[in-house]
Amino acid sequence: MAGRLQGKVAIVSGAGCVGPGWGNGRAMAVIFAQEGAKVFAADKSGDAMTETLARVREAGGDIEPYECDATDSTQVAKMMSACRARYGRIDILVNNVGGSAAGGVAELSEDAWDGQMDYNLKTVFLGCKHAIPVMIAQGGGAIVNIASASGTRWSGSAQVGYAASKAGVLQLSRVTAVQYAAKGIRVNTVVPGQLHTPMVEVRLAKQRSGGDVDALLKTRVSRIPMGFMGDGRDTAYAALYLASDEARFVTGAEILVDGGMTARCD
Repeated sequence: MAGRLQGKVAIVSGAGCVGPGWGNGRAMAVIFAQEGAKVFAADKSGDAMTETLARVREAGGDIEPYECDATDSTQVAKMMSACRARYGRIDILVNNVGGSAAGGVAELSEDAWDGQMDYNLKTVFLGCKHAIPVMIAQGGGAIVNIASASGTRWSGSAQVGYAASKAGVLQLSRVTAVQYAAKGIRVNTVVPGQLHTPMVEVRLAKQRSGGDVDALLKTRVSRIPMGFMGDGRDTAYAALYLASDEARFVTGAEILVDGGMTARCD
């Protein structure tokens, strides 16, 4: 282990995955553990974390699973307490829970809109709300929130609830970073573009291309100047930097991980 997070305790929410491969949460849990962190891995589904746990343990890492609905304030508060009971502190929090629902303002139902706000934005709010008092008491910490390129511009499909909630993650992170900087808490955001994660094949292909995975992948790649899609490991390495002491002078910042997609103007 290289040890960039040696001795740190990291909560990674959304640490499971809908299928085999490198989702964002799974990749962050594994790579953080490889870098020496003690990982408190949280997900609504314990079964979704099976591969995550296996990968970390195969690498000799330290990981503790915990089931939590990140939209429920009481459960999130209990998660923070459980992490402290297990490891004694919380040095790093990654707010990674999220997912998209298709539809513009005329098509998306009000219930679906509310669900997107809860799933993508309220989860970040609650994670920060319950972790920050702990971090203040212990003298500091690092929070990494996961947004999306869809929160910065049109990214190929109408998903207004997702786009608006992810834009909210960006501004929530900036405001929170400034407010708590003097307390030694850094808050930054990773902004992934169109990655090839298990969610693309399990969920997005059904939403966007009638289940035709190859057609969806071709469309997504066509938007990326580098000509290929990254995966959850690319998100994880950006998050690793922001969570580490290498980023000690970085707060209120965003790292785009998108192969150049959002720099295009065509």
